[in-house]
Amino acid sequence: MWNQSVLSVPARHGSDFGGIGTIPAVRRLAEYGWASDSPPLILARRLLFRLLAEDNDPAFTFELATKTRDDDIVRRTRGLFREAAAATLAQMGYENDPRLRGAARRILERTVSYLNSPLGEKPWMRVGNSHVLAPESAPPSIYTLTMLSRMPIFRHEHFSEVERIYDWITQPLPRQEVVQLFGKKMVPQPHLIMGDVLPHRNAVESDVPFALTWLEIMARLNFLRRNDGWMKLYERFIDDRDRNGVWHPHKGLDRPTTTNAWAWSMFPLDDGSATESKFSDVTFRIGLIGKLLGREIELI
Repeated sequence: MWNQSVLSVPARHGSDFGGIGTIPAVRRLAEYGWASDSPPLILARRLLFRLLAEDNDPAFTFELATKTRDDDIVRRTRGLFREAAAATLAQMGYENDPRLRGAARRILERTVSYLNSPLGEKPWMRVGNSHVLAPESAPPSIYTLTMLSRMPIFRHEHFSEVERIYDWITQPLPRQEVVQLFGKKMVPQPHLIMGDVLPHRNAVESDVPFALTWLEIMARLNFLRRNDGWMKLYERFIDDRDRNGVWHPHKGLDRPTTTNAWAWSMFPLDDGSATESKFSDVTFRIGLIGKLLGREIELI
């Protein structure tokens, strides 16, 4: 493990990787191009497979453990880690492993059953002055989408279920903050996807790294080219490149940053110490998404 932690990321303005959790560390090494059979990833693999288990063992809640035993919070934490571990193992190339396929099937069945249930049709319940998700709610998470995006054979085998998820993530995003009730606690669930998280240009400009993360996931799922709104946003990234093919922001000269923990492993990969490398991460993602769309990439 890294720092006896699973999902923690370094402080926003931290200059090193202090406090990084196991899953962000593994995903970042994978983004750097480390092979799945390299020693650090081999050592981390055992824990990731263990986290796939369908249990509520409080010993595996790590940095999210509480001093008092709360079965609802333990269940929530184990589910969170389970989906994130599945996404990470899929990214590492373990799609054909029966342990991952079994976990993926259970995650997908749980998600689609919720979407097709009366609770999925009316997901919000009133608690005091707030509207929150019921404890039984299981909308798709960014982890589930990442997992499916890296498992093309599994997606083909479960085509209709994946299509149901597309219908869900393209609906208008509700105004409510995504908060879920666990016991007597209302817990923020920013990883849950309740609709179209990238409906317009302002959403892109508020967090460029996450916008590109989302577009890449959608491209891997074969959702991007069929969604006119997302395609227009991607084409805008292409239009914002200079004559050398390097992307530049509309305003200012600062490198884009993100507040989204899941996007942290992908941005920035370059340290940005050189002026010309400040926008290399965005430029690279634009090219990668184009490659996933089947476009020809010109090397400059």
